[in-house]
Amino acid sequence: METSAAARGPLISAWSVVSPFGMDTAGFASGLRSGRAADLPLDPESWQVPVERACLVPGFSNREVLGRKGTRSMDRVTGLAVAAVGRLLQDARGERIPGVGEDAALVLGTNTGSAQSIMDFTRDSLVQEKPFFVDPARFPNTVMNCAAGQSAIWHRLKGPNTTIAGGRASGLLALNYAMRLKKSGHATTVLFGAVEEFSAARSWLEWHTRGRTEAVLGEGAAVLLLESDEVSAEHGRPGLAQVLGLEFGVYHEPGTEYAVLVDCVRRLLARTGLRSDELRYLADSHAGQDAATAEQAALAEVFGSHRPERVRCAELIGDTNAAAAAFQIAAVLAAAEGQPDAAGGVALITSIDRDGVVGCAALRLC
Repeated sequence: METSAAARGPLISAWSVVSPFGMDTAGFASGLRSGRAADLPLDPESWQVPVERACLVPGFSNREVLGRKGTRSMDRVTGLAVAAVGRLLQDARGERIPGVGEDAALVLGTNTGSAQSIMDFTRDSLVQEKPFFVDPARFPNTVMNCAAGQSAIWHRLKGPNTTIAGGRASGLLALNYAMRLKKSGHATTVLFGAVEEFSAARSWLEWHTRGRTEAVLGEGAAVLLLESDEVSAEHGRPGLAQVLGLEFGVYHEPGTEYAVLVDCVRRLLARTGLRSDELRYLADSHAGQDAATAEQAALAEVFGSHRPERVRCAELIGDTNAAAAAFQIAAVLAAAEGQPDAAGGVALITSIDRDGVVGCAALRLC
């Protein structure tokens, strides 16, 4: 899959996160700079899971963060997404930021939506007195696009509403889709990002499919604002990064990730006219075990003797799966914040998912 890169690409002009470092961008940036991992011991009374530690959003509950109204049947992944979108849309005074009206689009990456909601609803349909004795208010949580739909309803976003499922690469795929919405004229302003929850269901699924040697699981949501430089300047947002281009590929057999990622990055450099030694920042996905080894080998092949500054993310906030790539973009923006010499620098974001999706993106910092 190829994505054209314009000389002056659309701008990422704002971002928000709900992460294991807290509910705001400042906490996220501070946590990354500290280099400390956000994992904490799990309370065995609250979490019947096969792991002892996880990177949870501290103190997060839908009712505490979003209020009582409308949250009785809302699941965790939806609450995380609604909270992150809300924080992006509010300025320091709690007012809606200018230029993001009801016609704005939302593209949200996920994996399966909420595995916990799917399993709980399925279980209820089997063990309740009769199969149809289930809570109908919880049925929307079982569909993959629940988080995106609820985020749009809560925050009055009536433009195109899209859910993208692509594993760890979902954030990059969401950005790609957002670019297509803008290019085709379906939306002027697009919110894009991704969300993932920690739950007993997800923990057990990971345990049985990946094993106990994998990284600590994390959760959270990262949402970013994509708009043209003209719209951004009109509303007083100077822009944080230009999207230069994206590339994607697919591998079919274990062990071929290396070649596919090398090809993706080289195609991206060729299409954007960049040299590998021009890249200042690198935000790799730190995928598990063999994929991480392949990713590092592929990047070493592309960079040669050049060593861009590596932006750590997954090692600190855990394996956020569907939200991983969106958090990588946010981590690059956090790393460049307050660094005058970062302007003009190019960041490379790479992603490898165990189900075969490989992707990369190039951003020029403003």
